[in-house]
Formats: sequence, C-alpha cells, structure tokens
Amino acid sequence: MLTSAQITQFQTDGFLVFEQLIRGQKLARYIDIFDRLVEQSRATPIGTPHWSFELNEEREQTPDLLHKIQGVCVVEPEVLDLAKESEILDRIQPLLGKNLDVFGTKFFPKLPEGGTSVFWHQDNFYFGTQSEQIISCAIYYQDSDTENGCLRLVPKSHVIGEILPHHSKPDSYGSWVEEVDESEVLDVEVPAGTAVIFSANLLHGTYPNISDRSRYGTAWHYIPGDLALAHFPRGEYEDRHIVRGV
Repeated sequence: MLTSAQITQFQTDGFLVFEQLIRGQKLARYIDIFDRLVEQSRATPIGTPHWSFELNEEREQTPDLLHKIQGVCVVEPEVLDLAKESEILDRIQPLLGKNLDVFGTKFFPKLPEGGTSVFWHQDNFYFGTQSEQIISCAIYYQDSDTENGCLRLVPKSHVIGEILPHHSKPDSYGSWVEEVDESEVLDVEVPAGTAVIFSANLLHGTYPNISDRSRYGTAWHYIPGDLALAHFPRGEYEDRHIVRGV
C-alpha cells in the first residue's frame, strides 16, 4: 500500500509521514489506554521495571512526571493491537516483506511543562547494527508541534554509511549525538493520529515539551520476521512480537 514514488522517497529521504492515519474511534481508544497508563504511573514506585520518570535538577526521578514506559506492549498488551493495525503494516510490508515482527515498544507521554523523550540519535546505535531492515515507527496521538515536543529529523542522514559517536548526558536518559547542522533539520509538526516511519539509521530527536499540553507518542521498530538481532532474539526477548505472517 505504498506507491512507487513513496518507496523511492523512503529510500532517498529516509522517512515517510502519514497524517491522521489513526482516527475516530480507534484514536479515541488508544488515547484512553494511554490516559490510564499515565494515571497508573502516579501509583507506580520508582524503580519498577519498564517505568521511568523525568529527572529533576539533582538527577533524581520525579514520581509525578512519567518519562517513558519501555516495553509498553508488555506492560499493556492492548497497545500491541496498534502495532498490528493494517493501516500501518500495509505501509511497512512493501519495504520489509510479508512476515513482520515489532520490537522495542515505547510510550512517551511528553507531559506538560517538562516532558522529554529523546535527543539527537540513530536508533541503530542502540541495536548494535547498521541494518537497513529495521524501520522505526513513531505515532502521535495528539497534535504535535515545536512547543509540545514534535519530532525532528535530518532527511537523507540514513545514507551517511556510519553510526555517529553517541555520548551520554548527565541530565537525561540514553546517549546522544552532540552536534547536528540545524540548517538540515526538518521539524515534523503533525495532527493527532499521524504515523511517521523512518530508517533506523536516520538522525532524529525531539524538542522538550515547554507547553501546557501533553504530547502522547509511541515508538517501536519493525523488522522481517527472520532477521536475527543478537540482543533481541525472536522467541526469547519479551518485547519482540510477531505482528504479521509467521
């Protein structure tokens, strides 16, 4: 369900944007699930597996400000229904084939006035590979703009042929690329229900949320079912799931 022009665009630019792909009752259902997870986070002790909270100035987790649920499809299996939606998989299959897995599922609520998710990075840095057979998928359940933390990416950066050096930052989770040419950056401001698919080699990040609005989003990664990943083996890694075919 991709045109030849879209396939060429993905190969050339490294990403595709599908505005309002999830809508109506489906969108409302998933927003309700994420509302419940945010509410559940307020009673979730710091240190609970899968759950992390925003860091304060002392680099301590703030219990009333959820940062991320890593393995959200393990914590709440209903979210896996979304990763299996035909609207999404029909756009992944022409790029990866008919047998598809998803892994590394994450929910970023980007809560008002301080919510964060990620800075500049390439997903494949975390996976220990440069495979072109990993397609990342970000879905935004609320309108996303520069104030509440929209996606930012560098078109064509997936073809540089290397994973750039990533460094940890003391005031955040993860490891990040320190310098990006802002003149090459595209800010992806989109309406609720939009899905963005992109190469796991593409440089991307997000703004922090400085608004009084949340910006619910999920991120995960599609791969061919027979792709062997050392750290994410099929049938062993709990957050790798068959979503289409065998």
